Amino acid sequence: MLTPLSDALAERGFDTLTDVQTAVTAPELAEADLLVSAQTGSGKTVGFGLAIAPTLLGEAERFGPAGSPLALVVAPTRELAMQVARELTWLYGKTGARVVTCIGGMDARDERRALERGAHIVVGTPGRLRDHITRGSLDLSDIRAIVLDEADEMLDLGFREDLEFMLGEAPETRRTLLFSATVSKSIVEIAKTYQRDARRVTTLSDREQHSDISYQVIQCAPRDAEHAIINLLRFHDAQTAIVFANTRATVARLTARFANRGFSVVSLSGELSQDERSHALQALRDGRARVCVATDVAARGIDLPNLELVIHADLPTNTEGLLHRSGRTGRAGRKGISALIAPDNISKKAARLLKWAKIEAEWTHAPTAEDILALDEARLMEDPAWEAELRDDDRAFAEKLLEKFSAEQIAAACLRLYRAGLSAPEELNVHTAARPQDARAAFGPAAWVSLSVGRSKGAEPRWLLPLLCRAGNLEKSQIGKIRMQDEETFVELRQDALPGFLDRLGADGVLEDGVTVTPLEEAPDTSAPRRSPAGRFEKPKGKPRYDKPRGNGSAEEYLSEASEKPRRPKFEKPARKARDAAVHGEAKPRKPRQKPAGEKPLGPKGGGFKPRGTAPKPHRKGGKGKPPRKG
Repeated sequence: MLTPLSDALAERGFDTLTDVQTAVTAPELAEADLLVSAQTGSGKTVGFGLAIAPTLLGEAERFGPAGSPLALVVAPTRELAMQVARELTWLYGKTGARVVTCIGGMDARDERRALERGAHIVVGTPGRLRDHITRGSLDLSDIRAIVLDEADEMLDLGFREDLEFMLGEAPETRRTLLFSATVSKSIVEIAKTYQRDARRVTTLSDREQHSDISYQVIQCAPRDAEHAIINLLRFHDAQTAIVFANTRATVARLTARFANRGFSVVSLSGELSQDERSHALQALRDGRARVCVATDVAARGIDLPNLELVIHADLPTNTEGLLHRSGRTGRAGRKGISALIAPDNISKKAARLLKWAKIEAEWTHAPTAEDILALDEARLMEDPAWEAELRDDDRAFAEKLLEKFSAEQIAAACLRLYRAGLSAPEELNVHTAARPQDARAAFGPAAWVSLSVGRSKGAEPRWLLPLLCRAGNLEKSQIGKIRMQDEETFVELRQDALPGFLDRLGADGVLEDGVTVTPLEEAPDTSAPRRSPAGRFEKPKGKPRYDKPRGNGSAEEYLSEASEKPRRPKFEKPARKARDAAVHGEAKPRKPRQKPAGEKPLGPKGGGFKPRGTAPKPHRKGGKGKPPRKG
């Protein structure tokens, strides 16, 4: 490793290199094209910065005067490109490198002037880089190395054509390094086309991904989803937290609500300008904001210091989104929490997502207001201010307080003042639903009873359930399955609720309105044929309609069988004239119609109808004639 780079790493506190950094800086890979796959937060930016250093500098320790760029780094998003530029700036700071950014959303004229002054390394997004190349402001003739960071994400975003254009414009003698979390078929195709005998480097192991991240699934009622997020932010009190949402509208709504609740919050989405997004990230790094509400634009590559909590307000659309979102925390050996908000209506979807991602998560409920208030007291008691040495002015003020107020008043006021700067926790509905993989576990052992009313008497679960709760003094959670039959209904009850239910009914077991209850020793068999609403047995499904299969015999057999069957006598219709004679008498011969004297023949020339265009007769009411019929 070059001395200026090792000194920069030492100043930043890098004692040892990560797995991916060690792998890509191996001496045997110094001049080879690389296809690298590593998980998020593994230090890939510093890794490829170290990997391309021998190609750019050779044996020298400093760069010469800036001219045409020597290295090109392409990133999928603006935030990631700016972060890469910052990392390379401090890594190459002692080598005199000039790093220039070309990022969409920024002023292209300033970037063009910076390129004219010369650069050693150019970092940018695909669209803006291609624009500078086509306009002639970015010259790739001296490029020695090209790095595609998060190549799979760029292909997913539709930048394949831009990438192929830039790779085609660069010299063929360059080094090409592809960094991707997953190696898909499209990545392999680009590697075969634009790389020369690329060496495969992977640091992904069979162990659990993001082992420093604790995954949680927060179950709640659908209407308590946003309340659960507020309580999570209050409970963990993280230095920096990100709340991910799927749409810009959700980001705007959550940002406004968190701001109203007293959180120092910023938003990050595609509808914001680049300056607004840069200011939001800088506020998080400076500590002026502690909560960021973002879309998936912040899911890749962004490294925020002290990010301890990631909350998925909306479930990610796929496992890659889940891993990249969660990978914003638990970076560089730090611990973090990734919490998925899973209301009851999407809890099964959350379970499938975790299963596909091969992640074991803890299924739990959101912190209650009592939990948060108790934690506030504990944090206040553990505050380092209690152990600080008292100054003279502190003692003087303490004596004034003790003279005017009692110790209890001072302690209560201290707790109220501490909570005044915090958001009040939300009251949540009592939620006891079990995780979807074990939906029946909370019901426990069950017993069955039979009701003397069924479908034939109009029984329905929607009025049987309130009847059982009212007359039997039961709760809905104590009632399980309801199986309707024609003459009776079977109801599943929790075993511990059955004795009290029977005692409530008495010895006769009458529920209400003549409905009697009979306890059953075992679960009923409901596999018998069911009657249709009209009272007829339904035809059993899957049974053939005819005993003898059709289409297996010959044509002669079919005709012989058909001839043996007795046929219904054909009804002979009487002749029409005979029928008319029987009804109306003998038919009389019809006389031809005689034309009266002076009658004109029919037709256009005879005047039998009015030709087109003739004025119609006047209308009875308005006096105006109807328009002539067409056709």
